[in-house]
Amino acid sequence: MALVGLTLIQGGEELLADRAIAAAISEGNGATVTSLHSETLELGGITDALAPSLFGDARVIVIKEIQDLASDLAEEISEYLENPDDGVHLVLWHKGGVKGKALLDKIKKAKPTIVEADVIKKESDKTDFVKSEFSRLGRKISVDAVQAIVDALGSDMRELSGTCSQLAADVIAGKAITIEDVEKFQQGRIETTGYDVADAVLDGKTDLALITLRQALETGVDPVLIITALAGSLRTLAKVSGASRGAKSFDLASSLGLPPWQIDKARRQLSGWTPSTLAGAVVALAQADADIKGAAADPIYALERTVIAISRSKNPV
Repeated sequence: MALVGLTLIQGGEELLADRAIAAAISEGNGATVTSLHSETLELGGITDALAPSLFGDARVIVIKEIQDLASDLAEEISEYLENPDDGVHLVLWHKGGVKGKALLDKIKKAKPTIVEADVIKKESDKTDFVKSEFSRLGRKISVDAVQAIVDALGSDMRELSGTCSQLAADVIAGKAITIEDVEKFQQGRIETTGYDVADAVLDGKTDLALITLRQALETGVDPVLIITALAGSLRTLAKVSGASRGAKSFDLASSLGLPPWQIDKARRQLSGWTPSTLAGAVVALAQADADIKGAAADPIYALERTVIAISRSKNPV
C-alpha cells in the first residue's frame, strides 16, 4: 500500500487540528503512525522519522506546532520536501502567527492539502460551529437551543463538540433538539464523567479506569466526551512536563494557561511518565478517536483497549 501526501494544518484551534490529524490517520488504513511535537524534538529526530522504511510500509508522520521548531529542525523538513518518500503522508500543524514563516512558505510551495483550524472566537462563529456539529451528526436543532448551548459552554470548543454529540445521542432519533432538551441535559450532567476516567488512566490504575469507563458509558456519557477528557488531560501533562520543576504553580499559571491546582495535580500524575510514553499515549488516543467515529467495527471495545494500553504504559514508581 502506497501512501503519499502532504497536509498542512493552519490555526490554533486544537479541536479542529486534532480532527484533521485523526482523519489523516484514519485514511491511512492501518499505516504506521509517528507523532512528533516541537517541544520534545531533538536534532536529527525529524530526519530519522522521515527516513525511508526498510520494509516499504505506508506511514503517517505527524509533526505538531512546527512554528516553534528550531531552525536546524525546520531545515530537516525543508530537505525532506525536496525529496519526499512515496510511502509517507506527512501532516504538519502550524498554529499561526509569524513564527516559522520561512518554513511555512516552503511547505506551501510544495502544494500541500491545507486544512484551516483557526481559533473560533466570535459568538456568531461559535453558533455556526454548533449548527455544523448537529448537521454532521444528522440532527436538527432549534435556534434557541443552539444559543443556549453556546451561552453555557462557549469558552471551550471541545466541550461544545462533546455536548452536541451527547445531545444527539440522548434525544430520540428524528426529533428536533429543543431548548428544553438542552436545559434537561444541563441539569442532569452525569456525575461519572470522562475526566474521572482520565484521572484513573493517567494514574496508571487500569482496573479502576475500566470500572469508571464502564460506569460512564452505562450512565450515558458519549465515548467522544471520554476521548476529549483524555486528550485534554494529556495536553495538560505535556504542558506541565516542560515547565521548571522548581517553579511554583502560582507563578506558572499565567504562562501555561492553567490554574495552579491543575498544575499541582499534573505534577503528581507525571510521576512514572516519560516523553516517549506520553507521545505513545497521544498516538493511541488519536487512533481511538478515529475508531469511535467509524474506523472500528466495535468502537466501545476499541475505547476499552486504548484505556488499558495507555494506563499500562505508565511506569510504576
